[in-house]
Amino acid sequence: MLTDKYPWLMDLNFLALLIRTLLALLCAGLIGYDRDAHGSAAGLRTHILVCIGAMLAMCTGVFTAMHYGGDASRIGAQVVSGIGFLGAGTIIVHRGHISGLTTAAGLWASACIGLAIGAGFYEAAILGTIAVFFVERGLREVSKNIMKKHGHFDENRHSPSDGSEDI
Repeated sequence: MLTDKYPWLMDLNFLALLIRTLLALLCAGLIGYDRDAHGSAAGLRTHILVCIGAMLAMCTGVFTAMHYGGDASRIGAQVVSGIGFLGAGTIIVHRGHISGLTTAAGLWASACIGLAIGAGFYEAAILGTIAVFFVERGLREVSKNIMKKHGHFDENRHSPSDGSEDI
């Protein structure tokens, strides 16, 4: 692990916090850029803000636990449940068609990536970012092909008609 080789990355000094912030910006930026490119309601800026906010919440939890005692994960737990409200705002139901589910899930994943970065779990954040990016970009065509095969793909909307992908 990176923190075994570079234990100072677990400290809450300026350099470690700068690295965490830049990593949150990069990880969420990659995911958000792809969402922006496909016209998602929550794109580059939203994903970055969610990830940086979650990273700051986790760092704050670690800081308060180190200096005042208590459980560092309590603030992070509130992020995980609270992000549901932001995600719910991206889900739209119109004439039986649901859109925004992938966007909501991506925001939730960005928050979790931010929590991992804030806790200093860099490897999980990087692997999580790669996995989310693969799911959102790499599996898009697979999902479209499955929907076409089962007759649920609407060519006019350029998305599966069951709401499994965002428009």
